[in-house]
Amino acid sequence: MRLAALADTEKATHALRFFKTGPGEYGEGDQFLGIRIPQLRSVAKEARGMALPDIAVLLRSPWHEERMLALFLLTHAFAIGEEAQREAVFEFYVAHFQWVNNWDLVDASAHLIVGPFLEGRSRAMLANWARSAVLWERRIAVVATFHFIRKSDFADILALAELLQNDPHDLMHKVVGWMLREVGKRDLATMETFLKKHAATMPRTMLRYAIEKLPEATRQHYLAARRLIRSAESLTPRPADV
Repeated sequence: MRLAALADTEKATHALRFFKTGPGEYGEGDQFLGIRIPQLRSVAKEARGMALPDIAVLLRSPWHEERMLALFLLTHAFAIGEEAQREAVFEFYVAHFQWVNNWDLVDASAHLIVGPFLEGRSRAMLANWARSAVLWERRIAVVATFHFIRKSDFADILALAELLQNDPHDLMHKVVGWMLREVGKRDLATMETFLKKHAATMPRTMLRYAIEKLPEATRQHYLAARRLIRSAESLTPRPADV
């Protein structure tokens, strides 16, 4: 395949570190060819129209860039497809969740396939995925809401943000904060209503991502509220201490 000719060992080595592929890390075992995204998009343009069984071969590849190429092909097929093709692409995507297994793969696809397909349909599956033990399924649920956020429909992300307050993974804190920030770009009052209720108790990273673009004084207000609550919690005696 043409991708082999584009491989770059130095870039691949950097990607192994950047995407946390070491033992126990979120990308453990992933493999990289060292191909930049613009190059992959160029190849994807040349390969448009590839049948789903052939895309499946790419998506099941151990090579990260081949999986990304497959997702570029899928998002294009969904975008240009009639209803039957869009449904087929959506079902294919969901059936292959296990290979959409790093944050960049999720972020390049979920809001372009899942979000548009669920518009006008039940979105109950988003909450189901958000409760999954699989990190990437939880992230897919959140990133899918970006489609709705762009249309000033915030109900789903606000519900998921509340549901995921105690998620154990930093990557989820970042993506929920990112989506809340996108809400704030479109409707600051809605984001601040959510923050007034949750800022003091939400994970620090989630809060920092959400308030990143706010005025400094406002940012410090929310951070101070969180510090105050955390400080009070640390001074509250636990049952074993009394």
